Amino acid sequence: MATVDELKHLLKDTLHKRGVLDRVRAQIRAEIYSALDDAGHQEPPEPSVENALINELIREYLAFNHYNYTLSTFMSEAGHTKPPLERSFLKEELNVTETPGTATPLLYGLVASYTTRDGKA
Repeated sequence: MATVDELKHLLKDTLHKRGVLDRVRAQIRAEIYSALDDAGHQEPPEPSVENALINELIREYLAFNHYNYTLSTFMSEAGHTKPPLERSFLKEELNVTETPGTATPLLYGLVASYTTRDGKA
């Protein structure tokens, strides 16, 4: 018969393999940040244009990959309360071209453009 420690280890391994453990940890972190924000945290200053564009690229990337708890934490920490910027606006501002019919985040296009330009692809 298995000991309590063996059962704990088996349960922890199973939850880790299923991704549940990481998801719960991320959700707890997001809730902690949210609670801290609710406890009188001052609003962060308005980000610069460059910072806002970078944050929007990160937001789009996290949403695309379904990193929902990470996205929640990021949005809270970055002070994002406004709706997302339009994708067409981001493409124009960053001069990003994408392959028609693709739905990948613009960050992928920037990386592909950089690696192609430098002959790394």
